[in-house]
Amino acid sequence: MSSSGPSPTPRSAPEPDRSGTAITPPGLLVDPATLDQLSARDRILHTAHDLFYRDGIRATGIDRVIAESRVTKVTFYRHFPSKNELIVQYLALRHERWMGWFTDALQRHGGQGVPALVESLREWLASPTFRGCAFLNSVSEMGTSLPEAVSLTAQHKDDMREAIGTLLPASPQRKRQAAALALAVDGAIVQTQFTGASEEPLRQLKWLGERVVSG
Repeated sequence: MSSSGPSPTPRSAPEPDRSGTAITPPGLLVDPATLDQLSARDRILHTAHDLFYRDGIRATGIDRVIAESRVTKVTFYRHFPSKNELIVQYLALRHERWMGWFTDALQRHGGQGVPALVESLREWLASPTFRGCAFLNSVSEMGTSLPEAVSLTAQHKDDMREAIGTLLPASPQRKRQAAALALAVDGAIVQTQFTGASEEPLRQLKWLGERVVSG
């Protein structure tokens, strides 16, 4: 599929919530009872977010998004000229929501070291709406047919790695340690996705993480 226009650059992650109210792990967005209170664009985007993340991008057709977001076809194409554009906007929204939760969770769990990373991920991996990493899923489905998805995935992983780096003590090895931990995080995400259980991947992540940091 070809893209209809330039991809948006994901916005920087919001600052961690300091009000005492935790940001919940990023799951599904749509509440059917309040869907009609959203703008038409947000109804479309939030509906697509949930369908793409839960059921897959290729498995979700435009007609289904239109029906479940309760808009007309004319309204849909006014806001999103193509499915590719909707996919790109979905990933940008997902990036903002996931990074907002992740940075908040890291601080709530102590803000330093491997334990903060493991306990933060535990919140998400144990969530009933967890369906893996939206970005890895999108690249797996789309391959290189949508370059914007590849670019957004790379930026998402860069931002995740930088957030992990804030947990580590300053040293010449911090950048490399953060990269190794980010790779281990992706492994834990994928293993949880296909096994349906998070405890063993989290134990292995903790074991690997401690050795990366101490080494």
